[in-house]
Amino acid sequence: MDGSVTVITNPTVTVRVTSTVSSFESNRRFNRGITIAEFKSKLELIVGTPAAYMELDLFSTSDKFLQKLGNNEALLGSYPVDDDCRIHVTDRSGTQSGEFTDLSKVEKFEISDETYEKRADSIRNFKKNMKLGRFDDENRAKQEEALAKKEEEEKVAAEAIAVGNRCKIQVPGQPTKIGTVMFVGTTDFKPGYWVGLKYDEPLGKNDGSVNGKRYFECEPKYGAFVKPLSLTVGAFPEEDYGLDEM
Repeated sequence: MDGSVTVITNPTVTVRVTSTVSSFESNRRFNRGITIAEFKSKLELIVGTPAAYMELDLFSTSDKFLQKLGNNEALLGSYPVDDDCRIHVTDRSGTQSGEFTDLSKVEKFEISDETYEKRADSIRNFKKNMKLGRFDDENRAKQEEALAKKEEEEKVAAEAIAVGNRCKIQVPGQPTKIGTVMFVGTTDFKPGYWVGLKYDEPLGKNDGSVNGKRYFECEPKYGAFVKPLSLTVGAFPEEDYGLDEM
């Protein structure tokens, strides 16, 4: 024995990588035997900063600054880099943090509506030529005609419904419900004619009020509004669920 001491360390180390060009933190494993220059080349693939413009700072596991990794020829393992230490990359190329995500810094191209209207290569002009969307006069006329017809049907249906009527409600995609008509007419929350209902069961969405305006009175979850064509008026007795039986 010559009295010498041999220290055996793990050939790799896992560190936390942060940078000035991103708010993200990445955990990566590196070989302690690579030079700082080689280490920077690997970091370039992680943070996007060119190796030539990197400045590296080493922080402890508790994020206390230890020292700079400034010697490109030195080995990574020659610095006190332990697992869970943090290595912070400062980009000296002029790139600022959030450069690619902060849209407030992007210069916006603006054009007046009059100038845009005259352009032959615009999407609006293409739609005009192809008669698409709002430029399809024939299709728009058909849609307006169908809407007017439906509104008239709803008006006629609403006029045949009276407060106090018993009815069966059948809305597509929902179970059939039984209730009492509490309101018929127009509302502030949506255009057209609506029927306010008090269901026999707590299957509704409100208590007769919508957006702070009350249209009728009922218990919470018993009230709802449906279109006139979604219900059928008739002699629909209340279900007896035997709640009073012992």
